[in-house]
Amino acid sequence: MLLRQFLMEWKLYSRDRVAMFWTFLFPLLLLLGLGVIFRSRGPALTLVWSMPAQTTAADAEMERALAQTELILLKLPPVEAERRWERGETAAQIEKAGEGYRIRVNSYLTAQGQSAAQIAQQAFLIAQAKHNGMNIDTLPILMESPGHAHASNYATFLLPGLIGLNLLSMGLFSVGMVNVAYREKGKFRRLAVTPLPKWIFLAGQILHRLTVVILQSFVMLLAGWLMFGITNHGSYVALMLVLTLGTGCFMAMGFALSSFAQTTETYGAISNIFFFPMMFLSGVYFTLDAAPRWLQTAVVALPLSPYIKALRGVFNDGAPLGSHLFGLAVVLAWTFAAFGIAVKRFRWS
Repeated sequence: MLLRQFLMEWKLYSRDRVAMFWTFLFPLLLLLGLGVIFRSRGPALTLVWSMPAQTTAADAEMERALAQTELILLKLPPVEAERRWERGETAAQIEKAGEGYRIRVNSYLTAQGQSAAQIAQQAFLIAQAKHNGMNIDTLPILMESPGHAHASNYATFLLPGLIGLNLLSMGLFSVGMVNVAYREKGKFRRLAVTPLPKWIFLAGQILHRLTVVILQSFVMLLAGWLMFGITNHGSYVALMLVLTLGTGCFMAMGFALSSFAQTTETYGAISNIFFFPMMFLSGVYFTLDAAPRWLQTAVVALPLSPYIKALRGVFNDGAPLGSHLFGLAVVLAWTFAAFGIAVKRFRWS
């Protein structure tokens, strides 16, 4: 009976082409798109230089110093540079100010602009020192992860984040939304009077979602390996344990939240209250190292943030599970709490 229920769940799921697209194809397209756009080291920093008609030796020294940085230097005539600025296409612009320079930062693009300005400031100090006849040595910079992996590809950072986000989406929408729809349409009431044991129905759903997660994760890992050369630096046993824990946690959250809604419209509002803060604040696409300290501390209480850190630690850095015990404990606490609420509040009608 359990096998038949499991196969039935797969048949129902495979008929929903929209769900199949969002589960398998969309995360893959997101990984490939962002991975190719930011293939080298993440979003590139561009500095526009409003070049004067006559350049000096100091300008040449400044240009050489900027060429040694990671900035993309775009040299434009002053009129064209000003037009670009007025169109809002420039994050940071360096221009002549008397005998020296000044840097303008677009207040709407402060993340890129301030980073570019800081690098330009360092280049200016080096250029000024060399122009005055001083020899300046810069500190060597080694790009590596905490586990001493030397991959600087943004896709390497993104891949575990997308896998974690997919697990959250699976739990909240493929589990929670489906159960609310079943209750709303009266399917649970009909099942309650059939010989099908309740545990078989629920176990069939759980096994189906678990196999979807395994297949989904395999597709993402295979695409990461083929397109970007991303490989697992840790134990595959540890990786499977982390994936299983995440699946259980977010499925339990879906079951728990579904018990508070009578209609799919209500559940959509409730689930989004949890989904969007975790999607934007848990480090899926970017880190929060520039955010206020209180926010960095607060998001640790949400299960997706410590989960993605543990997943990245195991996959990207080969870290043992013991180095992420606190984060995994937070995820486990959410699992038990959500499961307890789901069991207590579950109703067939």
